[in-house]
Amino acid sequence: MNKQNHYAVIMAGGRGERFWPLSTSQRPKQLLDLVGDRPLIAQAVQRVSSLIPPERVFVITNADLVEATCAALPELNPKNIIGEPMGRDTAAAVALGCALVEAQDPSAAFAILTADHVMGDLPVFHQTLSDALTKAREEDVLITMGIRPTHPDTGFGYIRASETVEGAGDTSFFAVKKFEEKPSLIRAKEFVESGECFWNSGMFIWSVRSLRKAMLRHCPPLTRLMDLMLPHIGKDSFDCKLRAEYEQLSKISIDYALMEKAGNILMAEGKFEWDDVGSWPALEHHFTPDELGNTLIGNAEILDAERNIVYSRKHLTACVGVSDLIVVQAEGVTLVCAKDRAQDIKLLVKGLHERGDCQQFL
Repeated sequence: MNKQNHYAVIMAGGRGERFWPLSTSQRPKQLLDLVGDRPLIAQAVQRVSSLIPPERVFVITNADLVEATCAALPELNPKNIIGEPMGRDTAAAVALGCALVEAQDPSAAFAILTADHVMGDLPVFHQTLSDALTKAREEDVLITMGIRPTHPDTGFGYIRASETVEGAGDTSFFAVKKFEEKPSLIRAKEFVESGECFWNSGMFIWSVRSLRKAMLRHCPPLTRLMDLMLPHIGKDSFDCKLRAEYEQLSKISIDYALMEKAGNILMAEGKFEWDDVGSWPALEHHFTPDELGNTLIGNAEILDAERNIVYSRKHLTACVGVSDLIVVQAEGVTLVCAKDRAQDIKLLVKGLHERGDCQQFL
């Protein structure tokens, strides 16, 4: 399945604040071995290795995480790990990734993948990715990958699909009717019941040619970024030039900048197991609970307690008579949180940043 002009760009710039206190600014989610025995970013690179060899994989992360990311990815040439000088959301990262690929092969097709997802049924994932890369190389289309929802989830954006289109290989492709924002629970239930909505996985596949054409029409500043960075790729001037150009960019996601505007969008249905591991409750899908539904990771003792998630690698953490809690002991911090408030951990971290006296824990 290995094609010489297929590349991958893995976005690894997130901070993973919903996994605080284990995840911090200097050791974010993608650098943790939350699930499996290697950091999530290493699993992401390994996952595509049968299709795309390491020399054709680029990782885009934060400038202050380049060293740690290189340490997690010894199979990659450090030159393939690029540090953004400041966060400008996913549209800028996609444009930068396109320039990196174009510098190697202007006729290439490439995938935008994420550093912090967990997948199963890897042969199915490989086939889906291969089919999408083939279609993107042969046609002027922008492909997003959707996952059929297993339950109404308010943490994901959704893709509303319409008619099927002729595909490549065994993968089902659909025309895209609309992108839906992260919904309320009522709306999420409606999406699932409709049968035409899929979770937006945040994975994209396109050719350099098609992405350039679409960006020139819908978001010209990002085409300018590509044009200006191309002559500096692989040179000592790269970092300085990248900072100068990033300072002029607005923060905007690739969904807002391009995908919600373009008309030549297809969705490839991903029929493999997929989890974006977005917050602590996601770990319940990857560890076997005890007889009372507790997910215990590390050194934990439970008495008359039910449906809790306890993470405590370095210290003994004990819970008595409690239920539906997240209890985390990590990095000198103890977190106790109602399971249904897991998304609010990000707000807690924001408040700690505003306090200004807890930086050593962030």
